[in-house]
Amino acid sequence: VVSMRPIRQCDVDKVRALTARFPHAHGSPIHVGEPAIIGIEDLMAPDWGDAVEIMDGEVPVFWGSSLTAQDALARAELAISITVSPGHMLITDVDARAGAGAFKVY
Repeated sequence: VVSMRPIRQCDVDKVRALTARFPHAHGSPIHVGEPAIIGIEDLMAPDWGDAVEIMDGEVPVFWGSSLTAQDALARAELAISITVSPGHMLITDVDARAGAGAFKVY
């Protein structure tokens, strides 16, 4: 699962440099250009959300998405899971620096 934003071709290097500074917030794009290379057949038929028009001079730019984890959880068919929903992030009081051991699984 990826998210896509059209970016003017002349701005792609700037976008890569800017977003690379934030690796814990999706970071830099994972792909730029031809969607078929990453398995996307039709940009006008997204699996989630609405299609976005790409204007002249723009290229599709793709980032990893938190929906990857949600899709994996849905396919796992667990009895319960807690995650985010579009526009609503999951916030806890667990310090991310505590590592995976800070989370308890019951």
